[in-house]
Amino acid sequence: MIYGVVLSIVVIVLCGVTLYKTISSHTRSDFFVAGRKLAWPVLVFTLLSSWIGAGSLLGGAENAYRNGFVALWQPAGGWCGLLVIALIAGRARRFAQLTVPDLLETRYNATARILATIAIVISYTVITSYQFKGGGDILHLIFPELERATGTYIIAAFVIVFTASAGMASIAYLDLIIGGMVTLTMMIAVPLLLSESGGWSTVRQTLPASHFTVLGDQGLSVAMGLLIPTMLLLVGNQGMYQKFFSARSEKDARYAVFGWIIGTVLLETLLMMLAVIGSAKFHTEQPREIIPLTAREGLPKLLGAILLGGIFAKVISTANNYLFSPATNLIHDVYERFVNRNATEKQSMIMSRILVVALGVFALLQATQFESVLRASLYAYTIYGAAVTPVVLAVFFWKRANTAGAVTSIALGTIVTIAWNYAQNSWGFQKDLDAVYPALAASVLSLLLVSLATSPPPEAKWRPFFE
Repeated sequence: MIYGVVLSIVVIVLCGVTLYKTISSHTRSDFFVAGRKLAWPVLVFTLLSSWIGAGSLLGGAENAYRNGFVALWQPAGGWCGLLVIALIAGRARRFAQLTVPDLLETRYNATARILATIAIVISYTVITSYQFKGGGDILHLIFPELERATGTYIIAAFVIVFTASAGMASIAYLDLIIGGMVTLTMMIAVPLLLSESGGWSTVRQTLPASHFTVLGDQGLSVAMGLLIPTMLLLVGNQGMYQKFFSARSEKDARYAVFGWIIGTVLLETLLMMLAVIGSAKFHTEQPREIIPLTAREGLPKLLGAILLGGIFAKVISTANNYLFSPATNLIHDVYERFVNRNATEKQSMIMSRILVVALGVFALLQATQFESVLRASLYAYTIYGAAVTPVVLAVFFWKRANTAGAVTSIALGTIVTIAWNYAQNSWGFQKDLDAVYPALAASVLSLLLVSLATSPPPEAKWRPFFE
């Protein structure tokens, strides 16, 4: 009963904030970048909530259940990426555009914009799809009579309507509430669960020794296969740049990164600890559910209900963010740029909401095609990380990068990732070699070699990003 009550409160709060922000969103700037009014405390929690979703709560937890603390290699990729982000957050806000392809067209050309948009849509709809699946799993745990598939459809419908309503302003302020609630609850839940489990000595005796070593029994190649895609996704993350573009000032963007670093290291470590401790107490045929299962069965009812409600809200929040970003790309980088250059604000807002619905349905169809959230997350991270991140970093760090190198890099990063995963799944080709290695190699080498083999870009192309 208490789980249903808490979940109902969460849904009411979500709907209330959405309604308020829908009424107050009048322009495309309000819808896409919250009117560029977000202060750094709001940015910290919206960055934290959009980054930590089903990929960590379900995919990372699935890995922790099977392999122990080696699962921390995945979030550690994000921590490494944040160190790079700290160098460019202020410059990204100074540029003050709407999307990552804006950066790429200014630095390279329109072809780079289109190819990056394609990679973003593919990657982000996959990420959205496993948020839907994760939300369905959580509803099934709260209401066992509800089938997982039915729960997935309910979550998809809720997220699509929610995201289409108020845009970035709604997402950011909800993330402030959700991020604060989950972080505080986890700080209480982990020590309590550990105490009730008999302490670390009992947990270590229950689980294999490899669960507590740096590499487990996976090896360095597997660890890097977790770290590199996550790092690349974060460094080039479209949703992150969109939030920097939403910041009130360059100073707010910079401060937000430092708060994000602290919050991410703390919260993701606590989540993996909860999953490992829970794996010592509970057995499940669905390892991705270990964190919500532990919240329901291993904690006092009220605390467990609050944590479960927070996890549910974070999955919703992440789905909103990753559904909203590609819709922004399609409306801004394709519709307004190539289809209807003279679109009014009303036309753009209407088309934006139509695209949110279309992409949401596409993501829902993808959710039926996979079972492992961990594998789906790494696939999505690799597409984005190999195709988009190298050319985004070159925008800020390499003056010699040119249009030919960027276009080749984006195309090869996308194609090699998709082809490699297809060959692995269909023919068993190179099962032990993660797609990130050939895809990233093809992307970076082509960016370097083609740029160096062709004419350097004019100074006007790179100068704005180095001032």
